[in-house]
Amino acid sequence: MEAPPDNDVLWARSLHFTHRDGSPGLAGVSLGVREGEILAVSGPRGSGKTTLLRCLSGLVPVRCGEVWFNSSPVHTLGPMARERLRRDRFGWIDPEPVLVPELNVWENAALPLMLRGAGRRRAKAAALEWLERLDVGDKARSRPHELRHAERQRVAIARAIAPGPTVLFADEPTAPLHRADRTHVLRTLTSAARSHGITVVLATHDPDTAALADRTVLLLDGRRVHTVHLPEAPDPEGRAACSLSV
Repeated sequence: MEAPPDNDVLWARSLHFTHRDGSPGLAGVSLGVREGEILAVSGPRGSGKTTLLRCLSGLVPVRCGEVWFNSSPVHTLGPMARERLRRDRFGWIDPEPVLVPELNVWENAALPLMLRGAGRRRAKAAALEWLERLDVGDKARSRPHELRHAERQRVAIARAIAPGPTVLFADEPTAPLHRADRTHVLRTLTSAARSHGITVVLATHDPDTAALADRTVLLLDGRRVHTVHLPEAPDPEGRAACSLSV
């Protein structure tokens, strides 16, 4: 088993993945992600972007292929070890915000830090800092059900960034946001990653979002390709976007 290059914080070799229904998810994807790099994984819906992020982050076990984090094999870890890795070193942003309804906004944002053992005061300060930077600081004591959908997504992004993860996996992180809000949130996310040395793996089907990354990997039908023509997709307000290609 050959170890990855030292300058790659994440490295995958010949990843294959098949969904439970038998449909293919990945078909031999290999890639490396350098420390501090913002990597966009782009392609149309169903191309394997989310599956790749789930394999790289240890959310699903790799049965065929290899995944390495900081020169240590992830593909050989058991469920508990992968869970600790995700808790202590990784952050994750879903396309849809999933918050704990019993907790207020700052408690939701501070939860990963407290699960890592940080004191309540320190965790709250970090959470409030990122809530302010994402323009939801005034909602700190609100409950999730009192927030608009876009505000809940900003809270979810603050929750992922506040612990200062080594790697942040962002799966279509601005999907619930209106077009006018996307640029601000994405620039906040990318500037935070660069200033804090966080490696980001960003899944997106939007070329404008991918353009903010240092490098783009294109997927189609679970394989890496050189060119992808993206279909028209409506924005959150229901207007059709232009036909795009990357």
